Amino acid sequence: MQLYTVLFGAVAVGAAVVAILFMKIAAVAVTDAKAAKIAQAISRGAMTFLKEEYKVIALVVAVVASAIVYFLGSTPAIIFVVGSMFSMVPGFIGMCAATHANVRTTMEAKNRGEHAAFLMAFFGGGVMGFAVATFGLLGVAGIMYQFGGHKDIALYLTTFSLGASLVAFFARVSGGIYTKSADVGADLVGKIEAGIPEDDPRNPAVIADNVGDCVGDTAGMGADIYESYVGAMASTVILALTLYPDKPAYTTLPLVLAAIGMVSSALGLLSNLVLRFQPAAMLRNATYVAIAAFLGGVYWYLGYKGLPIPLFYAVAIGCIAGISIGLVTEYYTGGKPVERLAESCQTGAATNVIYGLALGMESVVLPVMMLGAAVLLAYTFGGGDLYGISLAAVGMLSTVGITMTVDAYGPIADNAGGISEMAGFGKPVRDITDKLDALGNTTAAIGKGFAIGSALMTALAMFAAYAEKAGLVELNVLDPWVMVGMFIGGSIPFWISALTMRSVGRAALAMVQEVRRQFKTIKGLMEGNAEPDYERCVQISTRASLREMILPGVLTVLSPVVVFVIFKEKALGGFLVGATISGVMLALFMANAGGAWDNAKKFIEAGALGGKGSDAHRAAVVGDTIGDPCKDTSGPALNILIKLMSVVALLLVSL
Repeated sequence: MQLYTVLFGAVAVGAAVVAILFMKIAAVAVTDAKAAKIAQAISRGAMTFLKEEYKVIALVVAVVASAIVYFLGSTPAIIFVVGSMFSMVPGFIGMCAATHANVRTTMEAKNRGEHAAFLMAFFGGGVMGFAVATFGLLGVAGIMYQFGGHKDIALYLTTFSLGASLVAFFARVSGGIYTKSADVGADLVGKIEAGIPEDDPRNPAVIADNVGDCVGDTAGMGADIYESYVGAMASTVILALTLYPDKPAYTTLPLVLAAIGMVSSALGLLSNLVLRFQPAAMLRNATYVAIAAFLGGVYWYLGYKGLPIPLFYAVAIGCIAGISIGLVTEYYTGGKPVERLAESCQTGAATNVIYGLALGMESVVLPVMMLGAAVLLAYTFGGGDLYGISLAAVGMLSTVGITMTVDAYGPIADNAGGISEMAGFGKPVRDITDKLDALGNTTAAIGKGFAIGSALMTALAMFAAYAEKAGLVELNVLDPWVMVGMFIGGSIPFWISALTMRSVGRAALAMVQEVRRQFKTIKGLMEGNAEPDYERCVQISTRASLREMILPGVLTVLSPVVVFVIFKEKALGGFLVGATISGVMLALFMANAGGAWDNAKKFIEAGALGGKGSDAHRAAVVGDTIGDPCKDTSGPALNILIKLMSVVALLLVSL
């Protein structure tokens, strides 16, 4: 009972941080009527999308819940529904915060300068980060508190994780399709054909583009990380129940790590209020302070409980791996490689695309080696079993409150720049928001690297739990059943990527046609004497994204079921191995190539190589247009794909 008092106390800390940050955001008044009107349009579009998205997701959840009732009973089905709801709520809370903080970031940039604007965007991201951590810990700790001694506790944790994973996949895919269809449509017609600046109010797709930042990079990313956070804890608890049934401290350790991480994240957030540095340093310091406090807390707790010190090594390895992958991602999407990529634009779009593809491929190698080293080290120094690998995954994600804060900061800063441009606040304000937005692109790249790393570690933890449940001591790759499973699994990430890329293409085509139509038919639009039909573009993105998310979701859930029914446990084990390996590499490639293309474009727009409107800039826009669905739709979907298929496999073997 004392343990759960501590766990729910940590949940209360997270909820308090969310409430305080919300109050700080609301305390800033929006005194400009035009900016308020633009922000209201963005908020209305975002909430309309969420409402329609949740209707579709609720229908899917109801169908899956009915199947769970039929095969497993009512209690697992209820827990599955709760897991689904807990995945939706942080996205809704984070969306509300983002759509309130974006315009206030603009106002702070106008009235009080860069530091105040940065803090406002940071507070908005903090709501998303701590909402994810709060509901994740509340869900898993609540199940353990209610059913801790029940014989079906592993099944209940699995169904809760399935609910989180299912909602996360649909949220990530639909949000990614929405944001990129609007972004591509706005860029191709606005920048290239019409020659107007980014976020120009004459562009009919500009509001949809800003809404997309919220639904894709805030709510979608939040659901992604929430699902990893829950999955890592749940799979580690299930492994502990199997490997150490007589050691309850091992079973509850993942929850304790999450609680320590919650408090440590709050300390990282507080450090930015006490220490005043440049924004880039503040984002880094918040993360480093949180991780240092977390590791100190874990070391103390293990000593206090008399648990083996190798468990600390496994946790520390997970944290170090997360930071290392993030730094490598930052180098490939924000360092010298990006400048060389920008230089390739001088000879046209083709060389830009070729160089970007090569850069993305190269960027896969080092992170994969780091992940491999983390797995080996966590296994070797974490006690010599799979529990150490699972703990490394939990360690990587325990400070999710602050790491998600840093990531969710980016789209708010991006929105602030758009509002500044549309409201006509002038160059000084836009320079501040552009600087914060450029910083957000770097942090987003780090966040994507962190998300991919945690996806692999969580998928390995899920796979370890599956292997224990299925009684698979080893997988013989020369076994034809295992080999076939590996080939099938390896092809699934490519299939899902093809579907989501094609979906963005179809939705973007509809957006391009609509923007062209409005430019031609609305008299005075290009002269600034008429207002475009923003709502029409929002509707196009919303309908297209919700329609296109269904098929990838159905295939992701059904593919492990089909393999299991036809080929049984060993083949499904090979299937998961193949999907995890190809999924992680493809996700890294797409995230880093897309981020590099985006930042190469921004490098030129800052004045290099001829600046905006030059031939190099037009070539860079083409590369960015290709990279957008890679980094914000297909790549992120693969993070959830490998975990969702793993949790489905774990549920199947539990039957």
